[in-house]
Amino acid sequence: MSNFLGSHAINMDAKGRLAIPTKLREELAQLCGGRIVLTASANTDEERCVLLYPEPEWEALRPKIEALPNIKKPVRRLQRLMLGNAAPMELDSAGRILVPPTLRSYAYLEKKLMLIGQGNKWELWSEERWLAWLDESSDDDDVPPEMEALSL
Repeated sequence: MSNFLGSHAINMDAKGRLAIPTKLREELAQLCGGRIVLTASANTDEERCVLLYPEPEWEALRPKIEALPNIKKPVRRLQRLMLGNAAPMELDSAGRILVPPTLRSYAYLEKKLMLIGQGNKWELWSEERWLAWLDESSDDDDVPPEMEALSL
């Protein structure tokens, strides 16, 4: 099980390649031999990002997404975004990956990026959109009951 936490400011080159930070690269090498899956998040436009799953995490999640009953539009959207954009990758000898153009476009990724740990996966954000998201105020009326009981 992975334990991806924290945030990293990273850069993407003109070809769409980015270097995974060394500490994370070492963890990925041990966890999955450097094999990861990139895919689109199924978030609102303001929260679009690319998800990076270690291959074992993705292989555990994929059957759950495939098994969802796709009679409803939100399920079809989730399946199309996540399965239709899934891109298996392997870190190269320099610890880099190539982000496919479709995912770069989907998540508005340019040169400056943020890699955000989410426990079992990473989110790859445009730095500009990440900072804008951090500056947004949250609406306390929409807090789910599970969060109301959480003391931080």
